[in-house]
Amino acid sequence: MLKILIITSYIFLLNFICVTSVVAHTQTSEESINNTLDQFHQAAANAKLDIYFNLFTDDAVFLGTDGSERWTKSEFKAYVEPLFKKNIGWLYTSTERNITQITGKRVAFFDEKLNNKNYGHCRGSGVLIKTKQGWKISQYNLSVPVPNAISADIVQKIQQHHDKR
Repeated sequence: MLKILIITSYIFLLNFICVTSVVAHTQTSEESINNTLDQFHQAAANAKLDIYFNLFTDDAVFLGTDGSERWTKSEFKAYVEPLFKKNIGWLYTSTERNITQITGKRVAFFDEKLNNKNYGHCRGSGVLIKTKQGWKISQYNLSVPVPNAISADIVQKIQQHHDKR
C-alpha cells in the first residue's frame, strides 16, 4: 500500500511540474510578444530605424491606413528612413491587446486598440513568427475603425474620393 501511495504521489508531482512548466512557457511567450510589440511602437516614436526594422521578418508586409498602402519591408523602410533621419517618428499607444498563439506556439496573431495624437483611436493587427532571434512581425495592419453609426457617410466620402481620381 505504501508503495502505491509513493508511486501515485510521484506521478502526481511529475504531472504538476509538467503542467506548471507549460503554463509558465505560455506566459513567457505572451510576455515576449507584448515586449516585441511595445518595442515596435517605442522605436517608431523615437525614430530608431535599426531597432524598428529588426523587429520585422525579412518578408514582412506593412498595411497602412490608406487602401493603397501595402509595403514590403524594403518598400516601407525606403518610406520611413528619410523621416527617421529627420527624427520624425510616430507614437501609437496600445490600450488593449489580444494575442493568440498557434502552430506549436511559433506563430501568433494579435489585435490591439491604439491611441495616436493625429489619428485618435486606431487598431493594429497582425502576425508574429517566433525566430531564433525572438518574436518578429511578419505582418502589421494599421487601421482606423469607423463607428457603424457613421460608416455610411464615411463610405460615401471614400467613394467620392475615388471617383475624383
